[in-house]
Amino acid sequence: MLEELPIVLDRDADQPLSVQVAEGLRAAASNGLLRADDRLPSSRELARRLGVSRTVVAAAYDQLHAEGWIAGRRGSGTYLTTAPTEPTVHPSHHGTAEYEPDLLDLGPGAPCVEAIDQAAWRRAWRAAADGSPIVRKDRGGEPEYRAAVAEHLLRHRGLGAGSKTVVLATAGTSSAVGELAAALLRPGEAIAMEDPGYQRAAGAFVAAGIRVLPVPIDGDGLHVDRLPTGIRAVYCTPAHQFPLGTRMQAARRVQLVEFARRAGLIVIEDDYDGELRYDTAPLPLLAAMAADVVVHLGTTSKILSPTLGIGWLVAAPDITEAVIAHRERTGTSPSPAGQRVLAAFAQHGDLARHLRRLRRAVPPRRALVVDELRRRGLEVFGDDAGSHVVVPLDSAEAERRAVAAGRARGVALDGLSRHHLAAQQHPLATAAGPHTFGIALGYTALSWTELTTAVPIAAECLTEAALPISVEQPGHEGHAVR
Repeated sequence: MLEELPIVLDRDADQPLSVQVAEGLRAAASNGLLRADDRLPSSRELARRLGVSRTVVAAAYDQLHAEGWIAGRRGSGTYLTTAPTEPTVHPSHHGTAEYEPDLLDLGPGAPCVEAIDQAAWRRAWRAAADGSPIVRKDRGGEPEYRAAVAEHLLRHRGLGAGSKTVVLATAGTSSAVGELAAALLRPGEAIAMEDPGYQRAAGAFVAAGIRVLPVPIDGDGLHVDRLPTGIRAVYCTPAHQFPLGTRMQAARRVQLVEFARRAGLIVIEDDYDGELRYDTAPLPLLAAMAADVVVHLGTTSKILSPTLGIGWLVAAPDITEAVIAHRERTGTSPSPAGQRVLAAFAQHGDLARHLRRLRRAVPPRRALVVDELRRRGLEVFGDDAGSHVVVPLDSAEAERRAVAAGRARGVALDGLSRHHLAAQQHPLATAAGPHTFGIALGYTALSWTELTTAVPIAAECLTEAALPISVEQPGHEGHAVR
Protein backbone atom coordinates (compact mmCIF):
# COMPACT_ATOMS: atom_id res chain seq x y z
CA MET A 1 0.00 0.00 0.00
CA LEU A 2 1.39 3.40 -0.97
CA GLU A 3 2.03 5.52 2.10
CA GLU A 4 1.75 8.92 0.40
CA LEU A 5 -0.68 9.77 -2.38
CA PRO A 6 -0.25 13.22 -4.01
CA ILE A 7 -3.90 14.26 -3.73
CA VAL A 8 -4.35 18.00 -3.32
CA LEU A 9 -7.81 19.25 -2.35
CA ASP A 10 -9.10 22.75 -3.00
CA ARG A 11 -11.81 23.44 -0.44
CA ASP A 12 -12.77 26.71 -2.15
CA ALA A 13 -13.44 25.06 -5.51
CA ASP A 14 -16.95 24.44 -6.83
CA GLN A 15 -16.04 20.81 -7.47
CA PRO A 16 -17.10 18.48 -4.62
CA LEU A 17 -14.30 17.06 -2.49
CA SER A 18 -15.30 13.48 -3.35
CA VAL A 19 -14.84 14.26 -7.05
CA GLN A 20 -11.43 15.80 -6.34
CA VAL A 21 -10.36 12.68 -4.43
CA ALA A 22 -11.49 10.41 -7.27
CA GLU A 23 -9.63 12.55 -9.83
CA GLY A 24 -6.50 12.51 -7.67
CA LEU A 25 -6.54 8.71 -7.54
CA ARG A 26 -7.10 8.46 -11.30
CA ALA A 27 -4.15 10.81 -11.88
CA ALA A 28 -1.92 8.73 -9.58
CA ALA A 29 -2.85 5.63 -11.59
CA SER A 30 -2.37 7.36 -14.96
CA ASN A 31 1.15 8.60 -14.18
CA GLY A 32 2.29 5.24 -12.79
CA LEU A 33 2.39 6.15 -9.12
CA LEU A 34 -0.30 3.54 -8.59
CA ARG A 35 -0.23 0.28 -10.53
CA ALA A 36 -2.70 -2.53 -11.09
CA ASP A 37 -3.03 -4.72 -7.96
CA ASP A 38 -1.76 -1.96 -5.66
CA ARG A 39 -3.70 -1.85 -2.39
CA LEU A 40 -5.38 1.47 -1.58
CA PRO A 41 -5.66 2.90 1.94
CA SER A 42 -8.92 2.19 3.74
CA SER A 43 -11.54 4.92 3.44
CA ARG A 44 -11.01 5.76 7.12
CA GLU A 45 -7.21 5.98 6.76
CA LEU A 46 -7.30 8.08 3.56
CA ALA A 47 -9.89 10.39 5.11
CA ARG A 48 -7.59 10.94 8.09
CA ARG A 49 -4.61 11.72 5.83
CA LEU A 50 -6.61 14.19 3.74
CA GLY A 51 -8.42 15.80 6.64
CA VAL A 52 -11.90 15.06 5.32
CA SER A 53 -14.83 13.00 6.49
CA ARG A 54 -14.91 9.31 5.75
CA THR A 55 -18.08 9.79 3.67
CA VAL A 56 -16.07 11.93 1.19
CA VAL A 57 -13.56 9.15 0.54
CA ALA A 58 -16.27 6.49 0.54
CA ALA A 59 -18.12 8.42 -2.19
CA ALA A 60 -14.90 8.66 -4.23
CA TYR A 61 -14.26 4.93 -3.86
CA ASP A 62 -17.86 4.16 -4.84
CA GLN A 63 -17.42 6.19 -8.02
CA LEU A 64 -14.14 4.49 -8.96
CA HIS A 65 -15.64 1.10 -8.20
CA ALA A 66 -18.61 1.86 -10.47
CA GLU A 67 -16.18 2.86 -13.23
CA GLY A 68 -14.27 -0.41 -12.81
CA TRP A 69 -10.95 1.02 -11.63
CA ILE A 70 -10.96 -0.49 -8.14
CA ALA A 71 -12.40 -3.60 -6.47
CA GLY A 72 -12.68 -4.84 -2.90
CA ARG A 73 -11.24 -8.19 -1.82
CA ARG A 74 -12.93 -9.85 1.12
CA GLY A 75 -10.81 -9.58 4.24
CA SER A 76 -7.95 -7.91 2.36
CA GLY A 77 -8.92 -4.36 1.35
CA THR A 78 -9.46 -2.30 -1.78
CA TYR A 79 -7.18 -2.71 -4.83
CA LEU A 80 -6.58 -0.93 -8.10
CA THR A 81 -7.75 -3.30 -10.86
CA THR A 82 -6.40 -1.36 -13.84
CA ALA A 83 -5.00 2.07 -14.61
CA PRO A 84 -6.55 4.69 -16.92
CA THR A 85 -4.34 5.23 -19.93
CA GLU A 86 -3.00 8.67 -20.71
CA PRO A 87 -3.96 10.10 -24.11
CA THR A 88 -1.36 9.59 -26.81
CA VAL A 89 -0.08 12.83 -28.31
CA HIS A 90 0.64 12.52 -32.00
CA PRO A 91 3.07 15.14 -33.33
CA SER A 92 2.05 17.01 -36.44
CA HIS A 93 3.46 15.39 -39.56
CA HIS A 94 3.94 18.91 -40.92
CA GLY A 95 6.22 19.69 -37.98
CA THR A 96 4.75 23.16 -37.68
CA ALA A 97 1.78 25.32 -36.82
CA GLU A 98 -0.30 22.86 -34.81
CA TYR A 99 -1.37 24.73 -31.69
CA GLU A 100 0.99 23.98 -28.81
CA PRO A 101 -0.16 25.72 -25.62
CA ASP A 102 3.30 25.65 -24.04
CA LEU A 103 4.78 27.73 -26.87
CA LEU A 104 4.45 31.42 -27.70
CA ASP A 105 2.30 31.26 -30.83
CA LEU A 106 3.52 33.36 -33.76
CA GLY A 107 1.36 31.55 -36.29
CA PRO A 108 -0.92 33.50 -38.65
CA GLY A 109 -4.70 33.66 -38.75
CA ALA A 110 -5.46 34.54 -35.12
CA PRO A 111 -7.52 37.49 -33.87
CA CYS A 112 -6.21 40.28 -31.66
CA VAL A 113 -8.46 39.62 -28.68
CA GLU A 114 -6.45 42.09 -26.60
CA ALA A 115 -8.20 44.84 -28.60
CA ILE A 116 -11.68 43.71 -27.56
CA ASP A 117 -13.55 46.08 -25.25
CA GLN A 118 -14.36 43.62 -22.48
CA ALA A 119 -17.30 45.68 -21.20
CA ALA A 120 -18.88 45.68 -24.66
CA TRP A 121 -18.15 41.95 -25.04
CA ARG A 122 -19.88 41.10 -21.75
CA ARG A 123 -22.77 43.41 -22.58
CA ALA A 124 -23.35 41.57 -25.89
CA TRP A 125 -23.39 38.17 -24.18
CA ARG A 126 -25.86 39.38 -21.56
CA ALA A 127 -28.13 40.86 -24.23
CA ALA A 128 -27.97 37.62 -26.23
CA ALA A 129 -28.99 35.63 -23.16
CA ASP A 130 -32.05 37.81 -22.59
CA GLY A 131 -33.78 36.43 -25.66
CA SER A 132 -36.27 33.59 -25.45
CA PRO A 133 -34.98 30.08 -26.20
CA ILE A 134 -35.38 29.05 -29.83
CA VAL A 135 -37.89 26.33 -30.70
CA ARG A 136 -36.88 25.85 -34.35
CA LYS A 137 -33.75 27.20 -36.02
CA ASP A 138 -33.94 29.34 -39.12
CA ARG A 139 -31.76 27.41 -41.58
CA GLY A 140 -30.56 30.64 -43.13
CA GLY A 141 -29.59 32.21 -39.83
CA GLU A 142 -31.18 34.45 -37.24
CA PRO A 143 -32.82 37.49 -38.90
CA GLU A 144 -31.11 40.01 -36.59
CA TYR A 145 -27.73 38.43 -37.33
CA ARG A 146 -28.23 38.51 -41.08
CA ALA A 147 -29.29 42.16 -40.82
CA ALA A 148 -26.20 43.00 -38.75
CA VAL A 149 -23.92 41.28 -41.29
CA ALA A 150 -25.59 43.07 -44.20
CA GLU A 151 -25.03 46.43 -42.44
CA HIS A 152 -21.41 45.51 -41.65
CA LEU A 153 -20.65 44.51 -45.24
CA LEU A 154 -22.25 47.66 -46.61
CA ARG A 155 -20.42 50.04 -44.27
CA HIS A 156 -17.03 48.31 -44.08
CA ARG A 157 -16.72 46.32 -47.32
CA GLY A 158 -18.91 48.21 -49.77
CA LEU A 159 -21.13 45.20 -50.46
CA GLY A 160 -24.83 45.87 -50.64
CA ALA A 161 -27.07 42.84 -50.18
CA GLY A 162 -30.28 43.41 -52.11
CA SER A 163 -32.46 41.63 -54.63
CA LYS A 164 -29.42 40.16 -56.40
CA THR A 165 -27.83 38.55 -53.36
CA VAL A 166 -28.81 36.92 -50.07
CA VAL A 167 -26.91 36.80 -46.76
CA LEU A 168 -26.76 33.46 -44.95
CA ALA A 169 -25.22 32.65 -41.59
CA THR A 170 -22.50 29.99 -41.60
CA ALA A 171 -20.45 28.17 -38.99
CA GLY A 172 -17.27 29.70 -40.47
CA THR A 173 -15.37 29.61 -43.73
CA SER A 174 -14.37 25.94 -43.79
CA SER A 175 -17.91 24.90 -42.93
CA ALA A 176 -19.29 27.15 -45.68
CA VAL A 177 -16.87 25.64 -48.21
CA GLY A 178 -18.06 22.17 -47.29
CA GLU A 179 -21.68 23.23 -47.67
CA LEU A 180 -21.04 24.79 -51.07
CA ALA A 181 -19.27 21.65 -52.22
CA ALA A 182 -22.16 19.46 -51.07
CA ALA A 183 -24.89 21.75 -52.43
CA LEU A 184 -23.42 22.75 -55.79
CA LEU A 185 -20.84 20.16 -56.82
CA ARG A 186 -20.72 16.42 -57.40
CA PRO A 187 -17.98 14.08 -56.17
CA GLY A 188 -15.20 13.84 -58.74
CA GLU A 189 -15.67 17.36 -60.07
CA ALA A 190 -12.76 19.78 -59.84
CA ILE A 191 -12.14 23.22 -58.39
CA ALA A 192 -9.03 25.38 -58.62
CA MET A 193 -7.38 27.18 -55.73
CA GLU A 194 -4.30 29.23 -55.00
CA ASP A 195 -1.13 27.32 -54.20
CA PRO A 196 0.05 27.93 -51.54
CA GLY A 197 -3.36 28.54 -50.07
CA TYR A 198 -5.74 27.93 -47.20
CA GLN A 199 -5.46 24.22 -46.51
CA ARG A 200 -8.57 23.93 -44.36
CA ALA A 201 -10.64 25.04 -47.35
CA ALA A 202 -8.80 22.48 -49.49
CA GLY A 203 -9.50 19.87 -46.85
CA ALA A 204 -13.21 20.70 -46.87
CA PHE A 205 -13.35 20.26 -50.65
CA VAL A 206 -11.43 16.99 -50.49
CA ALA A 207 -13.70 15.67 -47.73
CA ALA A 208 -16.65 16.27 -50.07
CA GLY A 209 -14.96 14.25 -52.83
CA ILE A 210 -13.99 17.28 -54.91
CA ARG A 211 -10.68 17.32 -56.80
CA VAL A 212 -8.53 20.34 -55.89
CA LEU A 213 -6.18 21.65 -58.57
CA PRO A 214 -3.39 24.13 -57.75
CA VAL A 215 -2.92 27.49 -59.46
CA PRO A 216 0.29 29.46 -58.87
CA ILE A 217 0.26 33.02 -57.58
CA ASP A 218 2.64 35.95 -57.80
CA GLY A 219 2.76 39.51 -56.47
CA ASP A 220 -0.36 40.40 -58.47
CA GLY A 221 -2.40 37.46 -57.19
CA LEU A 222 -3.82 34.36 -58.82
CA HIS A 223 -2.51 33.53 -62.32
CA VAL A 224 -5.85 33.53 -64.11
CA ASP A 225 -4.19 32.48 -67.37
CA ARG A 226 -2.99 29.30 -65.61
CA LEU A 227 -6.47 28.15 -64.54
CA PRO A 228 -7.08 24.58 -65.70
CA THR A 229 -9.96 23.62 -67.97
CA GLY A 230 -12.91 21.57 -66.79
CA ILE A 231 -13.19 23.13 -63.33
CA ARG A 232 -16.49 24.07 -61.69
CA ALA A 233 -15.24 26.74 -59.27
CA VAL A 234 -12.25 28.84 -58.21
CA TYR A 235 -11.45 29.44 -54.54
CA CYS A 236 -9.28 32.47 -53.75
CA THR A 237 -8.41 35.08 -51.12
CA PRO A 238 -8.11 38.22 -53.27
CA ALA A 239 -8.10 41.00 -50.65
CA HIS A 240 -5.19 39.53 -48.68
CA GLN A 241 -3.87 36.26 -50.04
CA PHE A 242 -3.33 33.53 -47.50
CA PRO A 243 -0.57 32.78 -46.68
CA LEU A 244 1.65 35.04 -48.83
CA GLY A 245 -0.10 38.28 -47.91
CA THR A 246 -0.40 39.82 -51.40
CA ARG A 247 -3.49 41.38 -52.98
CA MET A 248 -5.08 40.51 -56.31
CA GLN A 249 -4.60 43.48 -58.59
CA ALA A 250 -7.52 45.08 -60.45
CA ALA A 251 -6.58 43.68 -63.85
CA ARG A 252 -6.46 40.13 -62.49
CA ARG A 253 -9.83 40.63 -60.78
CA VAL A 254 -11.47 41.68 -64.02
CA GLN A 255 -9.76 38.81 -65.84
CA LEU A 256 -11.01 36.30 -63.25
CA VAL A 257 -14.61 37.54 -63.42
CA GLU A 258 -14.61 37.43 -67.22
CA PHE A 259 -13.15 33.91 -67.16
CA ALA A 260 -15.86 32.78 -64.71
CA ARG A 261 -18.64 34.20 -66.86
CA ARG A 262 -17.29 32.62 -70.05
CA ALA A 263 -16.73 29.22 -68.41
CA GLY A 264 -19.96 29.20 -66.42
CA LEU A 265 -18.27 28.63 -63.06
CA ILE A 266 -18.41 30.32 -59.67
CA VAL A 267 -15.68 32.18 -57.81
CA ILE A 268 -15.57 31.58 -54.05
CA GLU A 269 -14.11 34.72 -52.48
CA ASP A 270 -12.77 34.17 -48.96
CA ASP A 271 -12.43 37.58 -47.30
CA TYR A 272 -10.99 36.15 -44.09
CA ASP A 273 -9.44 39.41 -42.81
CA GLY A 274 -10.27 41.85 -45.60
CA GLU A 275 -11.42 44.51 -43.12
CA LEU A 276 -7.91 44.83 -41.70
CA ARG A 277 -5.93 47.20 -43.90
CA TYR A 278 -3.67 49.82 -42.39
CA ASP A 279 -2.27 51.69 -45.41
CA THR A 280 -5.45 52.35 -47.42
CA ALA A 281 -9.15 51.65 -47.18
CA PRO A 282 -10.08 47.95 -47.42
CA LEU A 283 -10.00 46.73 -51.03
CA PRO A 284 -13.30 46.36 -52.91
CA LEU A 285 -14.84 42.91 -52.96
CA LEU A 286 -15.10 40.70 -56.02
CA ALA A 287 -18.70 40.12 -55.00
CA ALA A 288 -19.41 43.85 -55.32
CA MET A 289 -18.37 43.84 -58.97
CA ALA A 290 -19.79 40.46 -60.01
CA ALA A 291 -22.58 39.21 -57.77
CA ASP A 292 -23.74 36.88 -60.56
CA VAL A 293 -20.65 34.64 -60.37
CA VAL A 294 -19.02 35.36 -56.98
CA VAL A 295 -19.86 33.75 -53.63
CA HIS A 296 -18.53 35.89 -50.80
CA LEU A 297 -17.40 34.27 -47.52
CA GLY A 298 -16.48 36.04 -44.29
CA THR A 299 -15.95 35.17 -40.65
CA THR A 300 -15.84 36.73 -37.20
CA SER A 301 -12.92 34.49 -36.20
CA LYS A 302 -10.22 36.88 -37.43
CA ILE A 303 -11.79 40.25 -36.60
CA LEU A 304 -13.31 39.32 -33.24
CA SER A 305 -12.94 35.77 -31.86
CA PRO A 306 -13.50 32.12 -32.87
CA THR A 307 -15.50 31.89 -29.63
CA LEU A 308 -18.59 32.84 -31.64
CA GLY A 309 -18.09 30.10 -34.26
CA ILE A 310 -19.91 32.02 -36.98
CA GLY A 311 -19.43 33.54 -40.40
CA TRP A 312 -21.46 34.51 -43.43
CA LEU A 313 -22.09 33.67 -47.04
CA VAL A 314 -23.39 36.16 -49.61
CA ALA A 315 -24.47 34.84 -53.00
CA ALA A 316 -27.15 34.87 -55.67
CA PRO A 317 -30.55 33.45 -54.60
CA ASP A 318 -30.17 30.20 -56.56
CA ILE A 319 -26.96 29.41 -54.67
CA THR A 320 -28.28 30.30 -51.22
CA GLU A 321 -31.44 28.29 -51.91
CA ALA A 322 -29.28 25.27 -52.76
CA VAL A 323 -27.32 25.69 -49.50
CA ILE A 324 -30.53 25.94 -47.45
CA ALA A 325 -31.94 22.87 -49.22
CA HIS A 326 -28.74 20.99 -48.27
CA ARG A 327 -29.21 22.07 -44.66
CA GLU A 328 -32.80 20.89 -44.68
CA ARG A 329 -31.74 17.50 -46.04
CA THR A 330 -28.99 17.04 -43.49
CA GLY A 331 -30.57 18.81 -40.53
CA THR A 332 -27.55 21.08 -40.18
CA SER A 333 -27.23 24.82 -39.65
CA PRO A 334 -24.97 27.18 -37.69
CA SER A 335 -25.60 27.65 -33.99
CA PRO A 336 -27.84 30.63 -33.18
CA ALA A 337 -25.96 31.47 -29.96
CA GLY A 338 -22.96 33.13 -31.61
CA GLN A 339 -25.27 34.87 -34.07
CA ARG A 340 -27.21 36.45 -31.22
CA VAL A 341 -24.03 37.68 -29.56
CA LEU A 342 -22.71 39.26 -32.77
CA ALA A 343 -26.06 40.91 -33.46
CA ALA A 344 -26.08 42.38 -29.94
CA PHE A 345 -22.45 43.46 -30.28
CA ALA A 346 -23.27 45.30 -33.51
CA GLN A 347 -26.57 46.77 -32.36
CA HIS A 348 -25.26 49.88 -30.62
CA GLY A 349 -22.17 50.39 -32.75
CA ASP A 350 -19.76 48.25 -30.72
CA LEU A 351 -18.69 46.22 -33.79
CA ALA A 352 -17.80 49.36 -35.74
CA ARG A 353 -15.94 50.77 -32.74
CA HIS A 354 -14.09 47.47 -32.38
CA LEU A 355 -12.87 47.59 -35.98
CA ARG A 356 -11.59 51.13 -35.43
CA ARG A 357 -9.78 49.92 -32.30
CA LEU A 358 -8.24 47.05 -34.26
CA ARG A 359 -6.94 49.37 -36.96
CA ARG A 360 -5.22 51.41 -34.23
CA ALA A 361 -3.99 48.50 -32.12
CA VAL A 362 -2.57 46.15 -34.77
CA PRO A 363 -0.22 48.42 -36.82
CA PRO A 364 2.23 48.91 -33.88
CA ARG A 365 2.39 45.11 -33.59
CA ARG A 366 3.18 44.79 -37.27
CA ALA A 367 5.80 47.55 -36.99
CA LEU A 368 7.47 45.75 -34.07
CA VAL A 369 7.78 42.57 -36.15
CA VAL A 370 8.89 44.24 -39.38
CA ASP A 371 11.45 46.48 -37.67
CA GLU A 372 13.03 43.57 -35.78
CA LEU A 373 13.25 41.41 -38.91
CA ARG A 374 14.62 44.12 -41.18
CA ARG A 375 17.11 45.21 -38.54
CA ARG A 376 18.66 41.77 -38.97
CA GLY A 377 18.69 42.06 -42.75
CA LEU A 378 15.77 39.69 -43.35
CA GLU A 379 13.30 40.16 -46.20
CA VAL A 380 9.68 40.78 -45.26
CA PHE A 381 6.80 40.20 -47.67
CA GLY A 382 3.11 40.99 -47.35
CA ASP A 383 0.82 43.98 -47.64
CA ASP A 384 0.30 46.39 -44.77
CA ALA A 385 -2.77 44.42 -43.75
CA GLY A 386 -4.11 41.44 -41.87
CA SER A 387 -2.38 39.63 -39.04
CA HIS A 388 0.90 38.27 -40.44
CA VAL A 389 3.93 38.86 -42.65
CA VAL A 390 6.08 36.38 -44.56
CA VAL A 391 9.83 35.88 -44.25
CA PRO A 392 11.08 33.96 -47.32
CA LEU A 393 13.72 31.27 -46.99
CA ASP A 394 15.55 29.58 -49.84
CA SER A 395 14.94 25.92 -49.04
CA ALA A 396 12.80 23.41 -47.20
CA GLU A 397 15.78 22.64 -44.98
CA ALA A 398 16.14 26.29 -43.93
CA GLU A 399 12.42 26.36 -43.12
CA ARG A 400 12.71 23.19 -41.02
CA ARG A 401 15.70 24.63 -39.14
CA ALA A 402 13.80 27.82 -38.34
CA VAL A 403 10.74 25.95 -37.06
CA ALA A 404 12.83 23.55 -34.98
CA ALA A 405 14.95 26.34 -33.51
CA GLY A 406 11.86 28.31 -32.58
CA ARG A 407 10.23 25.34 -30.87
CA ALA A 408 13.43 24.61 -28.94
CA ARG A 409 13.34 28.19 -27.63
CA GLY A 410 9.64 28.23 -26.81
CA VAL A 411 8.21 29.90 -29.93
CA ALA A 412 5.84 28.30 -32.47
CA LEU A 413 6.62 29.25 -36.09
CA ASP A 414 4.56 28.32 -39.14
CA GLY A 415 6.40 27.10 -42.25
CA LEU A 416 4.98 27.83 -45.70
CA SER A 417 5.50 24.25 -46.88
CA ARG A 418 2.38 23.01 -45.14
CA HIS A 419 0.23 25.54 -47.00
CA HIS A 420 0.81 23.81 -50.35
CA LEU A 421 -1.71 21.34 -51.72
CA ALA A 422 0.92 18.60 -51.59
CA ALA A 423 0.60 18.78 -47.80
CA GLN A 424 -2.93 17.38 -48.06
CA GLN A 425 -1.48 13.94 -48.90
CA HIS A 426 -4.74 12.93 -50.57
CA PRO A 427 -5.23 11.71 -54.15
CA LEU A 428 -7.90 14.36 -54.74
CA ALA A 429 -5.49 17.18 -53.85
CA THR A 430 -3.16 17.44 -56.80
CA ALA A 431 0.19 19.22 -56.54
CA ALA A 432 3.81 18.52 -57.41
CA GLY A 433 5.14 19.62 -54.04
CA PRO A 434 6.01 22.74 -52.08
CA HIS A 435 7.94 25.33 -54.03
CA THR A 436 7.72 28.36 -51.73
CA PHE A 437 9.60 28.26 -48.45
CA GLY A 438 9.67 30.56 -45.48
CA ILE A 439 7.78 31.47 -42.33
CA ALA A 440 4.34 33.07 -42.03
CA LEU A 441 4.84 35.12 -38.89
CA GLY A 442 1.72 36.33 -37.06
CA TYR A 443 1.55 39.23 -34.66
CA THR A 444 -1.98 39.16 -33.23
CA ALA A 445 -2.34 35.94 -31.20
CA LEU A 446 -0.10 37.02 -28.33
CA SER A 447 -0.44 39.77 -25.77
CA TRP A 448 1.83 42.75 -26.33
CA THR A 449 4.16 41.57 -23.55
CA GLU A 450 4.40 38.08 -25.03
CA LEU A 451 4.95 39.52 -28.50
CA THR A 452 7.91 41.62 -27.38
CA THR A 453 9.44 38.46 -25.92
CA ALA A 454 8.75 36.14 -28.86
CA VAL A 455 9.64 38.36 -31.83
CA PRO A 456 13.39 38.77 -31.08
CA ILE A 457 13.64 35.00 -30.57
CA ALA A 458 11.90 34.35 -33.89
CA ALA A 459 14.09 36.89 -35.67
CA GLU A 460 17.24 35.23 -34.31
CA CYS A 461 16.02 31.77 -35.36
CA LEU A 462 15.22 33.03 -38.86
CA THR A 463 18.58 34.77 -39.16
CA GLU A 464 20.40 31.57 -38.23
CA ALA A 465 18.24 29.48 -40.57
CA ALA A 466 18.96 31.82 -43.48
CA LEU A 467 22.72 31.35 -43.13
CA PRO A 468 24.46 28.89 -45.49
CA ILE A 469 25.36 25.50 -44.05
CA SER A 470 29.10 24.92 -43.97
CA VAL A 471 30.27 21.39 -44.73
CA GLU A 472 33.72 19.98 -45.21
CA GLN A 473 34.49 19.07 -48.82
CA PRO A 474 37.59 17.08 -49.85
CA GLY A 475 40.45 19.49 -50.38
CA HIS A 476 38.43 22.47 -49.12
CA GLU A 477 37.92 24.20 -45.80
CA GLY A 478 34.49 25.49 -44.86
CA HIS A 479 32.82 25.21 -48.28
CA ALA A 480 29.42 26.92 -48.03
CA VAL A 481 26.47 25.09 -49.46
CA ARG A 482 23.10 26.80 -49.81
